[in-house]
Amino acid sequence: MSIKILTIDDSDVIRLLVTKAFKSFDCTVIEADNGGTGLTLAQKEKPDIILLDYSMPVLDGLAVLGRLRSNPDLKATPVIMLTAEAAREIVIKIAQLGVRDYLVKPFKAEVLAARVARVVDLKLRHVAVKKNKRLDDPLGILVVDDKPAIATQVAGLLADTPWKVTGVEQPSQAVDYCMKNEVDVVLVSLLLPHDGAFMLFQNLRSYAQTSGIGVLGLCVRTATAEQTRAQQSGFFGVVTKPIDPLELKDKICRSLGLETSYRYFQQREGTLTLMLPKEFDPAVAQEVTASLENQLINVVDAGGNKLIIDLNLVEAAALPVIELVLAAIQSASKLSLRCAVVCSATIKSQCARVEESKTWAFADSFENALAILK
Repeated sequence: MSIKILTIDDSDVIRLLVTKAFKSFDCTVIEADNGGTGLTLAQKEKPDIILLDYSMPVLDGLAVLGRLRSNPDLKATPVIMLTAEAAREIVIKIAQLGVRDYLVKPFKAEVLAARVARVVDLKLRHVAVKKNKRLDDPLGILVVDDKPAIATQVAGLLADTPWKVTGVEQPSQAVDYCMKNEVDVVLVSLLLPHDGAFMLFQNLRSYAQTSGIGVLGLCVRTATAEQTRAQQSGFFGVVTKPIDPLELKDKICRSLGLETSYRYFQQREGTLTLMLPKEFDPAVAQEVTASLENQLINVVDAGGNKLIIDLNLVEAAALPVIELVLAAIQSASKLSLRCAVVCSATIKSQCARVEESKTWAFADSFENALAILK
């Protein structure tokens, strides 16, 4: 039977945190935003455990607990008290009330779940394994800067992506937004007053549902001290102003480990095709190399036996291109895949002048490459 958890708290953020803390467990979370509503829901729902805020307006945690203990139907219901007060006298007072446990805010979701699991029998739901997001998936990008024009600028630079860019001016707004919305990356100004960027980073890391959000710093190139501090604090990276759109996209991709191999690899007709882009650079070579082995294994597992490398978009058979193609052919050969290279007559002529590539099987189209490999 599913466990019922009643959370009574006037903070929307805390109630949201509680709900998310138990998403992976077979339980139902019931919410009340004040003591009166909480008592009514407790009488109606008969929860297995109550998470009770110590300090609430109108009817605080002490008053609610007193009424629970005087109710024959609810007096045995275990209560965990949540409090923002860490003072010794408050903690002692809470312990004397007969609650099963207490937590001082802020707390991590996994700590809350562990405390509740001591009291009731929590069971995990079956959770499907999440695949890495792709570069062309919609992402949530939050820009935190006290100059709203920066968020507008970032949105413009990312206008050719399906990513949604939202801007807020204060770190406190950022935490609240991340709690209530799907955010993949936070881009925060390192020059916010009162160490705002670094306080925000710490707050995001303190909650389970926000701890995995990629955080990138934003500052002018000359702010070297702030950049160093961000790197030492654990920021994934820093984007400098004026913002270069390619650098921005690259750092967002890297911070999330976005799947990009689909841009280069395709499987069809029992064949793996590797298409190199016109803008071939070390970053492209690194992306292709990182995915190559898995792509080759996948095509073999699917019953394929051919690799076709398409160089039609490449402007010149420069040494880095030849080295990558050679490495791909060598890896494919180890798995008994036959290989051919599709390219223009110009690229073929350039390859013919290099010892390592002059013996490749060349074709001028995908269809002709298939014919060669039959």
